[in-house]
Amino acid sequence: MIGAVSCTIDLTAPGKQIGRLQYPKITNTGGWAYSFVPIATIANGDGPTVLVSGGNHGDEYEGQVAALRLVQEIDPARVSGRIVVIPVISKDASRANTRMWPTGANFNRSFPGRPDGPANEQLADYFTRVLFPMSDVVIDMHSGGRTAWFIPCSHMHVVDDAAQRKAMLEAMQAWNSEMHFLYIDVNGSGLLPVEAENQGKLVVTTELGGGGRVPAPVHELAWSGLTNVLRHVGVLEGEVVRRDPPAVILDGRDQRNYVIVEEDGMFEGLLEPGQAVQEGDPVGRLWFPDQLDRAPTVLRAPLDGVLAVIRAIPVAEAGDSVFVLGQPIEASALL
Repeated sequence: MIGAVSCTIDLTAPGKQIGRLQYPKITNTGGWAYSFVPIATIANGDGPTVLVSGGNHGDEYEGQVAALRLVQEIDPARVSGRIVVIPVISKDASRANTRMWPTGANFNRSFPGRPDGPANEQLADYFTRVLFPMSDVVIDMHSGGRTAWFIPCSHMHVVDDAAQRKAMLEAMQAWNSEMHFLYIDVNGSGLLPVEAENQGKLVVTTELGGGGRVPAPVHELAWSGLTNVLRHVGVLEGEVVRRDPPAVILDGRDQRNYVIVEEDGMFEGLLEPGQAVQEGDPVGRLWFPDQLDRAPTVLRAPLDGVLAVIRAIPVAEAGDSVFVLGQPIEASALL
């Protein structure tokens, strides 16, 4: 036990174990209650330790399904090392089909956490002080959730350390998605991947579609990509599949790529993710249902590039993100 969070299984034991993390909960029906987060380990012999997580945000189900499948289908005999799996971190949010916890907390903005903080920070603290230190590799699977459709891809921060950056680049590419994305933290601090990166871990993250529905090919990409990365890092048996030719990498590090709306309205997308644009091209329109005599505002590409993300729900409030671009970049530029 560390802080307020405890684990019901021995994370260092061999074989397949299924248990839970638990942390204090006080409700109108339970003063000495606990919240549970299921956890599993699949371990055999020597090798790296890989932490696999889904459901960081509740309404991002692509990674949750892939992680649940991992627990069911991977036999310890196929493993060299240890896979620690938390399929649904934000369980209540997942059940409610919401991005945020019922308390309004964003788990992915809770790091490094505090053992004496609110529940989301207590759980983040356990990741920071127990799960990350024991791991060599951290895989945290995301998507656009209900509100955005992101080109199904693996992506990464461009970290400062050259060796860590190279390892992350190669692992990102091992997901074998058609495109990859280099992202920046546009909304402050506290991300799970950043805390893991700061501890020197090889971190792989994804944006596997979104929009409130998971097409079957995206489920397959979540599974094939996850298992191929596990083979790539040496924890899962089998031949690593290499994409030929290599996927396109989109560089989203220019803040201008992230386009928001200035007022409330109804968003209409004019292009699909994956399409190339030139600066000034129309990408979407914002309509005004309460002002029938008002023409829509045309939302244009701020830069040349490729459309990587588009808003999935038409209703938009002032300040909401409506699309994101990226510029193609060679992998060699990151080495």
